[in-house]
Amino acid sequence: MDQAHDFLRECRAVEALIAPLGPEDFGRTTGFKSWTIDQILRHLHVWNHAAQLSLTDEDAFRSWMTVATQSIGGGSMPDFEEQWLEGASGQPLFDIWREAFPKVAESFAEADPSQRVPWVGPGMSARSSITARLMETWAHSQAIYDELGIERENGDHIRNIVVLGFNTYGWTFANRKMDVPEPRPQLVLTAPSGEIWTYGKEAGEEKIEGLAEQFCQVVTQTRNTADTELVVTGPNAKHWMNIAQCFAGPPNDPPNPGLRKMRV
Repeated sequence: MDQAHDFLRECRAVEALIAPLGPEDFGRTTGFKSWTIDQILRHLHVWNHAAQLSLTDEDAFRSWMTVATQSIGGGSMPDFEEQWLEGASGQPLFDIWREAFPKVAESFAEADPSQRVPWVGPGMSARSSITARLMETWAHSQAIYDELGIERENGDHIRNIVVLGFNTYGWTFANRKMDVPEPRPQLVLTAPSGEIWTYGKEAGEEKIEGLAEQFCQVVTQTRNTADTELVVTGPNAKHWMNIAQCFAGPPNDPPNPGLRKMRV
């Protein structure tokens, strides 16, 4: 699956970003819910592990998920992840994460893309599962780039996130128990390479135009739409961008304008 190779590529970029950090840097607080770099790495590793388990051993995944759900329900996700990793932090945690992600990529690269795998909510295809891991890695690492004041260089593999964002238009509203407004806005986005990506049919005034990476930032909630240069026209498009969420779980509100941004 191309998506497995894209996941690996994104992980390698994050690996290069973090490798130069000193021991004190892993405790730095980012703009994402005040999570530290340690907490972001734990989160990525734990759910990479869960995704691989769901692919290779469904029964073991369900047992693991039962424990995880109970633990998170009685505390918080970062607390569970820290407990599960026995408090690993700093360089040892970084080593755990970077030793594991190539194995996750390899497992999915060899899998049948249409294989059904269980997850926190509804099951999904193996292709969708590794695409979600790519999206999570890209989204959560944005907080690290921002904290370090480094402008990330995106590749066209973020097209996977664009497609995920576009495909979760209806789910964004249904997840909030809202009627799904029609027509769905058309996307006309400029890829990092300069190519123009168009998704959806022409829908009158309903359209979102701009940089693909900024659309990805909005649907992953790493930026408020107001902090981008996206041109959003039409009531459906504006409503969507105000609540967009391409990841699983209960409804999450996007950050307030100016909250998640690069440290200067």
